[in-house]
Amino acid sequence: MDRRLFLRRLLAASSALYLGCGEGGPGDHGGADAGPDAEGLAGFDDAQGFDDAQGFADAGPLPDAGLGCPGLFDDASFEAVVPFTGERDLQFHTLVNPGWDGRLYTDLALLDADDLITPTACFYVRTRFPDRLDLAARLPWRITVDGLVTAPTSLALDDLLPLARPMGTHVMECSGNSRGAHFGLMSAASFTGVPLRDVLDAVPRRPEATFVELTGFDDHSVPSANNHSTPGASWIFRLDQLDRAFLATGMNGEPLPLDHGFPVRLLVPGWYGCTCIKWLERLTFHDDAVPASSQMIEFASRTHQDGTPALARDFRPAAMHQAALPVRVERWRTASGPVFRVVGVLWGGSRPTDALTIRFGADEPFVPVATCPPMVGNETWTLFEHRWAPAAPGDYVIRCAIDDPGVPTQRLDAGYYDRTLTV
Repeated sequence: MDRRLFLRRLLAASSALYLGCGEGGPGDHGGADAGPDAEGLAGFDDAQGFDDAQGFADAGPLPDAGLGCPGLFDDASFEAVVPFTGERDLQFHTLVNPGWDGRLYTDLALLDADDLITPTACFYVRTRFPDRLDLAARLPWRITVDGLVTAPTSLALDDLLPLARPMGTHVMECSGNSRGAHFGLMSAASFTGVPLRDVLDAVPRRPEATFVELTGFDDHSVPSANNHSTPGASWIFRLDQLDRAFLATGMNGEPLPLDHGFPVRLLVPGWYGCTCIKWLERLTFHDDAVPASSQMIEFASRTHQDGTPALARDFRPAAMHQAALPVRVERWRTASGPVFRVVGVLWGGSRPTDALTIRFGADEPFVPVATCPPMVGNETWTLFEHRWAPAAPGDYVIRCAIDDPGVPTQRLDAGYYDRTLTV
């Protein structure tokens, strides 16, 4: 059976309605991404308690998921996609559950070497549009500006929209992304927006105003069923941390969908989704004695903090460390026997790296991985692939690493993105 038919069946079995995802979006907690405490990251399963996949779907045509590294499998023929072991069935690309518990998981197994932008309908969601947000009464949308300013005011979004411009393609990841979610709380889209620095610099403020709190609407009528989220969606930033941030008003060439923050959300490139506040409604300027917000406290363990700092100034940037994980494994046939093609993504970090490595078990050495094309930036993800011939049948734990001690890799080091394969 040919490779495309196997991929089609993989797509159907995941209930991924690919045709419904072809219109060319992000989401997270009531302003960002939320979830249960990760207990230092390892073993966190954000998908627990949510709906399992039921039934199958007619997947429709697949894109040509062509090989990324020319020549790597010229001597082989595709046989099958091999599922990861110990990962439960999950419904992809379908919104489930209300309010804070709302989810949509992206099927990373379908990533295509020719197009790594996630269609809007397939972009992960972590918290649905707040049912208590009356848009009819709130439009035209205004953003309140208060705190340490010379005079409180508000900004009309209609006045900012003419300043919107393409802001590039960015990968977003929920800080509660996990194996239980097949790591599907991660996606990449092309965004349109207004540079936040332009907005902040236009606000007359007092000299001691060195921090700004961005707050989004976060009032839902249905409480979180499993206490996965607490009310309140805001993050407090030192002003110099926002040089690359922007107010997103569109994604993939269209206005933001409701579940992704319409009419405006914050996006901080390279930071976890819990900082990317949706339904943004307030900017509040503070001095350096401002306490951490409730959302910062809730997400402290998942954003690489040292404990739970009481003050916002003591929080480290909630930046995604350099990370990588396999998203699909294929079995291929050669004249000398089977080989496996491991396909994955590399993302996060603050500078491109060519030091990606992979191993297949704790007793095995890490070996270099081919990234094709090479990583050229950290705004979005890069596809990698690896040819592997296991020595014997068995269970293999796949772990990636970066062979560069100067690159922070906390989650990789903890085995957070490990996946198991049975051969």
